[in-house]
Amino acid sequence: MDNLPKILETKTRIRFQHCDPFNHLNNAEYLNYMVNAREDQLIENYGIDIYEMARKEGKSWVVGSNQIAYIRPAWTMEEVLIQSQLISFDQSSLQVELRMYSSDRTELKALMWSRYVHFDLINQKRHLHDPEFMNLFQSVVEAVEQHTFEDRLVELRMQAV
Repeated sequence: MDNLPKILETKTRIRFQHCDPFNHLNNAEYLNYMVNAREDQLIENYGIDIYEMARKEGKSWVVGSNQIAYIRPAWTMEEVLIQSQLISFDQSSLQVELRMYSSDRTELKALMWSRYVHFDLINQKRHLHDPEFMNLFQSVVEAVEQHTFEDRLVELRMQAV
């Protein structure tokens, strides 16, 4: 389990139907692109399909909160790189950082922090992570030095200069 990647990456193309009249990716669509990328990354890198898990076990993760900063526009038909990483976890929740860059990673377009709560869909209540998930999370967590979203945003913007 120690050889699993901590920072996951996906490239995707911004589609016309997700853009506003100015050819910018619509603000709400940033969330969709980043969450969809994370879901694909979990399957490809860790073998976790949250939808199959929900169907078979009645447990999965639900969004508890999102924080997002829109830094640069993503343009119609532009290829972007989406990175994600687990930055912290506890017995029943995960904190994930997602970043959208230009495909060559020279321009940060958006930063998002999402908190996911492990949830029992049958009993409709929070559920504790099983030991195998706790072991996985311990092996792939990549904490960041900053403790607030705003401080992290400042740090990433400074790196881009």
